[in-house]
Amino acid sequence: MNEKVYKINGVDICTESFGDPTHPAVLLIMGAMCSMVYWDEEFCQRLADTGRFVIRFDNRDVGRSVTYPPGSSNYTVQDMANDAVGVLDAYGIERAHITGMSLGGMIAQIIAIRHPQRVLTLTLIATSLFGGDDNNRDLPPMDEKIPAYHTKGATMDWSDEAVVVPYLVDGSGLLSGSKRVFDEKRVHKHVTTEVKRANNLLSMFNHAFLKGDDWYEGKMKGIRVPTLVIHGTEDPMLPYEHALALVEEIPNATLLTLEGAGHEIHFNDWDTMIQAISIHTS
Repeated sequence: MNEKVYKINGVDICTESFGDPTHPAVLLIMGAMCSMVYWDEEFCQRLADTGRFVIRFDNRDVGRSVTYPPGSSNYTVQDMANDAVGVLDAYGIERAHITGMSLGGMIAQIIAIRHPQRVLTLTLIATSLFGGDDNNRDLPPMDEKIPAYHTKGATMDWSDEAVVVPYLVDGSGLLSGSKRVFDEKRVHKHVTTEVKRANNLLSMFNHAFLKGDDWYEGKMKGIRVPTLVIHGTEDPMLPYEHALALVEEIPNATLLTLEGAGHEIHFNDWDTMIQAISIHTS
């Protein structure tokens, strides 16, 4: 990896880029409890090969960016959005195409509201509207099997890599859609890399303390940049109805539906997604 660590908003943020820096920039923001390695290196390179300068980075509390003691709450989702903008500053980029996955998609929405002058387009993958914790949309919650599975983590020996890696791999398997074969080999590689490079692996659970913000409720109607929503019909974390809510709320947003896909960026969808992002960011 050709990683660079920058001091952004007073903390260390680890980044990596792909492609020609003179090309239009695409900033990739990953979701909760996952570092940038889940933006698969091959995916990033293939996206860069379409004529884009692709940047991925570790959010706070994951990977090689700043970490805080596990069980603590030291920042907000808005702080994470400011970090993302700081990454653009570090690379000398005035405006970029912002792509976010899950929590990363919510961070992207905040950037579009708080820093509209920095955003060319939005691509929101497997995510939902960011706003208050409670709303009147009656959107379905995550599948109960996900939190039920992760109760095992409370009694697990997190210093034992031979136990941690299979646990995290199997947890990823719960997010896969029925029409996608779970790519255990690829996920195992991601998880192993994650475990070995993390400054403090357990700090990722601090993302569970992040909360919504009522100030943003209804604000997404003010997003004026072209927005592409990509979502699987079998997403167990943020069910498909969340994508429909995004398209309804954000003016002129378009929806790319991945039939039978889950909460994942599956290898079988890469061609479709990369082509869609390339066209959307043209």
